[in-house]
Amino acid sequence: MDKILRIDMGAAGGPSMKEEPVGAYAGLGGRAMTSAIVSKEVPPLCHPLGAENKLVFAPGLLSGSAAVISGRLSVGCKSPLTGTIKEANSGGQAAIAISRYGYAAIVLEGKPATNDLYVIHFGKDGVKIKSDKSLKMLPNYDLVDKMKAAYGEKIACISIGPAGEMRMGAASIAVTDMETRPSRHAGRGGVGAVMGSKGVKAIVLDMTDLKMRQPKDVEKFREANKKFTEGLKSHPVTGQALPAYGTNVLTNILNEAGGYPTKNFSGGVFDGSAKISGETIADLETKRGGLATHGCHTGCVIQCSGTYVDKNGKFVSKQPEYETVWAHGGHCGISDPDVIAKLDFMDDNYGLDTIEMGVTIGVAMEAGIIKFGDAEGAIRLVDEVGKGTPLGRILGSGAEVTGKAFGVERVPVVKGQAMPAYDPRAVQGIGVTYATSTMGADHTAGYAVATNILKVGGFVDPLKPDGQIELSRNLQIATAAVDSTGMCLFIAFAVLDQPETFQALIDMLNAFYGLSLTADDVAALGKQVLSMERDFNARAGFTAKHDRLPRYFLNEKLAPHNVIFDVKDSDLDQVFNW
Repeated sequence: MDKILRIDMGAAGGPSMKEEPVGAYAGLGGRAMTSAIVSKEVPPLCHPLGAENKLVFAPGLLSGSAAVISGRLSVGCKSPLTGTIKEANSGGQAAIAISRYGYAAIVLEGKPATNDLYVIHFGKDGVKIKSDKSLKMLPNYDLVDKMKAAYGEKIACISIGPAGEMRMGAASIAVTDMETRPSRHAGRGGVGAVMGSKGVKAIVLDMTDLKMRQPKDVEKFREANKKFTEGLKSHPVTGQALPAYGTNVLTNILNEAGGYPTKNFSGGVFDGSAKISGETIADLETKRGGLATHGCHTGCVIQCSGTYVDKNGKFVSKQPEYETVWAHGGHCGISDPDVIAKLDFMDDNYGLDTIEMGVTIGVAMEAGIIKFGDAEGAIRLVDEVGKGTPLGRILGSGAEVTGKAFGVERVPVVKGQAMPAYDPRAVQGIGVTYATSTMGADHTAGYAVATNILKVGGFVDPLKPDGQIELSRNLQIATAAVDSTGMCLFIAFAVLDQPETFQALIDMLNAFYGLSLTADDVAALGKQVLSMERDFNARAGFTAKHDRLPRYFLNEKLAPHNVIFDVKDSDLDQVFNW
């Protein structure tokens, strides 16, 4: 990965390409790469859908190697949903392919003068760009079928659905999995809208005969990779719970903790949780002939995904993840797993972030557009988004816009982005992360649930403000570093509890690149990433006043614990004071 490919979609006479050395970006990968390029090259005050914004695809430092679970892809830009810098993260096969083509980043620049749609194809004969108007408004699954027919079965595909073409704030970017299904998504922040503004419908990467990236010290790398794998498999979360029940194992856990937001964050317990829990859905998948354990990309050893099928054994969707089950389930008062799986597929097919769409529908329910628990109504609303009706355009713009359009006071967003599946009053550490994350309400930015609820890496009482600032700070630093390696964030469970597993990760990086990094160097990388992101946001006009939760979390008590979010503003302002 010693080069960057820049594609100017607005060049005179049509898109143009140039390769260049990584230069000043040497040593960066994943989120570190996307945030460095966006922070340095994108004017912070630009319009996110304008020619000045850039869309960056970056594999991690270990992507494309034999390192287990290292196939995560970072997608960066200025977000049209939040106005902040954005990195959205996805599994699937694309990061592996991009890295094996030798690219540390692919950067889409400019904006075409016409409304043409383009396919960018990577193959043995180089990179080619082709205009194809027949692809307009194709949903992702139909699009990928066309790409396979045109370019063969051994491809990885990065694509947008109709939502991205319509440049909706909730639009995601789809990445194909090992079965070439567009089921993995860089979901958050409206990155799909930016791809749509560049006129790019799909990036297709031929994976035929791509060579695995090799480490500088083969033996040390192999030994470190072995120890790292053993650590993941021996931890109760990554070795047992996630493989057995997927991320949705959290439904019963958060519901019992009273931190499972239901009916637009009006309560912390959902009566129908048992019907949509990870245990229930895994059992249903197995009985119907689906898969309860499955990886989202080659080399995954946690296997927290699955395959959801209907009563006749026909594919419906990937196993809906915890956030999706909550957003379309408990948050909306819906307890039918078949409906949730259908909504998951619709989101993937239209190219929509399941968190943003589920929260948006909950806001629409509070507005009285449909009632809480109206499953058919929820399906109809997502269909409106995919078709681009006037109502669909509002909903597709996200929860904040929907709340304003329909006069809803209680809208659970930070910096314009919808909150995920943990109520910040009952899980105060995640509330700190929601408030202060550089990218809006983002649970993955500093997953305090691990320590507040799962007691991984110690324990900090989730119902009290004490210790939450330090917890979120440390996790945000660590997460920024992990996001730069290409590793799945779920490695954090084992890394937090097992010092030897953390050391094995560092040893892998050192053996691969011939370095001598320490734990302090990893923390320094995380701080560097966060500093770049916060600098961009400051220049875009964001201040400490934007690092706050909506007021109602501070004055509406949440049942069953009857608590409010109790972390002081003055303490929130200390998160990034290291």
